[in-house]
This record gives sequence, structure tokens and C-alpha cells, in this order.
Amino acid sequence: MYSEDVLEAFRRISTASVADAVEQHGARGYLAGAVGQVTPGARTLVGPAVTVREVPSSETEPPTHALTAIDESPEGSVVCIDAGGADVAVWGGLMTAGAVARGIAGCVLDGGVRDVTEILRDFPDFPVYARHSVPATTVGRYSTVSLNEPVVLGEVTVHPGDLIVADRDGVVRVPRALVADVLRSAQEIERREKEQTRLILDSGSLRSGLAEYNRI
Repeated sequence: MYSEDVLEAFRRISTASVADAVEQHGARGYLAGAVGQVTPGARTLVGPAVTVREVPSSETEPPTHALTAIDESPEGSVVCIDAGGADVAVWGGLMTAGAVARGIAGCVLDGGVRDVTEILRDFPDFPVYARHSVPATTVGRYSTVSLNEPVVLGEVTVHPGDLIVADRDGVVRVPRALVADVLRSAQEIERREKEQTRLILDSGSLRSGLAEYNRI
């Protein structure tokens, strides 16, 4: 879906710059701060979104759509699960093992994750972003109802194929139609930030260093 050159270019850009670039093109990209990094040592996460939605349910079936997303999505995909911020774990150790086996790039969860100690021990490079960790299972509490339809994560609508970019600052969604434009804008933001840093250090003044571009 996206060339490796595009993916690698986004890996070299901070999510702060990507979020600013998305806004320059008239959209909001950053997910609400409650969706944060659970695996702090993991690599930067960049890849196309595969979307799953979960809703409250008393059914005792496994999360079918989420399992399908892991087993049948292209290598490099980012599994994005919308559970409305649920206080249950929509992801765990076995799902992580399956994702690693299938070459999934990472996951973004508007809900909880469990087996965090296991994930950090066995798959420390696998990026997990979630609202919180919680030991409770979804079985008998939530069920999956859709796969690869638009979902809402951290107050942002994510469509299948949108580009997900995430690092220690958080998670940003880049609308698929804007990926090329956002990349160019984000690269320019990064260039200016490096120049501003140099100006601040050379001048010995934050205000003087910011004056040329008038932004912070």
C-alpha cells in the first residue's frame, strides 16, 4: 500500500511534526493522550491501519474479527481496535505472539491490554499503544462487530488504510489521501526545527532563536 521509502521516511520524523503537518492540511491527526505507549523500548510504529470495532456484549465467543485481522492482514499492518476506551483487555500476550508471527507492525487500542510483563519479556520490540493495562478479558463483556470499517480511536476517525505513526509522544493518524503532502510538510517542519535549535544555541536566547520562523 505504501512504499518502504515512504514508511522509512515517516520513521525518521517525530509524531509531533507529523501531527502539526496533518493540521496544516486541514485535518486532526493526533489521538487523545489517553492512548499512549505501553512498550517503551519498542521501535517507532509506522504502517497502514487495519480496523476492528468492539462493543459491550454478554457473548462468550472469542474476538473473531481481531483474530482475523492478525492472521489475514498484510505484513506491516497496524491493528487498530476501537473499544470505546473499555476497561477490559482487547489485546494480550497470545495476540502479540500471533502478530509477531504474521509480521504485524504493532497495535493501537482504544481500550486495555493485559499480559504486559509477558509482552515486554518476550516481544520487547513490538509496539503496543493502549489506554491502560487491565487483567480483565473481553470474553463475556465485549465482542467484535466489524473489520476494516471506519472506527474512532482517541476521538479521531480512522479509516482502513490510513497511515498510523506512533512514538513516545503518542499516536497520529495520517489520512490516506494526505500521506504524500503530510510527508513533505513534516519534513519541512523537521528541517526548520533543527535550524531553530541551532539558532537558539548560537544566540543563547530562546526568543531570538524562535524569531526567524515565529513558531514553537
